[in-house]
Amino acid sequence: MRIAPSILSADFSRLGEEIRRVEEAGAHQLHLDVMDGHYVDNLTFGPMVVSAVRRTTKLNLDVHLMIERADRWIEAYSEAGADMIAVHPETLYHVHRTLNDIRQQGKKVGIAINPAMPLNMVEELLRDIDYAIIMSVNPGFGGQAFIPGSFERAKRLRAMIDNLGLSVQIEIDGGIDSGNVHEAVAAGVDVAVAGSAVFKAPDPAEAMRNLIAMSQDQSRPT
Repeated sequence: MRIAPSILSADFSRLGEEIRRVEEAGAHQLHLDVMDGHYVDNLTFGPMVVSAVRRTTKLNLDVHLMIERADRWIEAYSEAGADMIAVHPETLYHVHRTLNDIRQQGKKVGIAINPAMPLNMVEELLRDIDYAIIMSVNPGFGGQAFIPGSFERAKRLRAMIDNLGLSVQIEIDGGIDSGNVHEAVAAGVDVAVAGSAVFKAPDPAEAMRNLIAMSQDQSRPT
């Protein structure tokens, strides 16, 4: 399983240094949460920051658009350097069109599934995406507590994907730390997003290495 630090929890006054530390510690990709103050109450950053991050790292950039009408911004974030773009289906009028637009930009296509959204509502989209993000907190702010039952949702989504014979990958985002990352592995998750558990730790690089080790520890109970 891959670990993707979320820069939402990083110190933006020294963002380049923070990114270099987790990259050197083995981070597999970076997660960038874009929020517009409308779809969610928080406001984060736009394409300029994504472009700045792109210049500091060779890691894949997974850009998670927690914004209204994300369809209007696909080209901008693609040009800024995103490698992967995930949208929330409920924010869009024509979901398939937006997913196709992401594909046409040459990017990996993702959707994000909020905790209260029934999984059967996204089943028709699974053939059009490369990855799905199970939100294990309500979107909007870092540092929230993990919502119980999220790993079970990941297991059910994995079963849906396997039953359709697809290779869609699953991410889980929210409240992931060294104490529960092994449960993500057992649930069939491919990528665990970790923000506070990495960047709010006294030593983010050590926290990164610990998360990777815990995700690979086959002796942990499942």
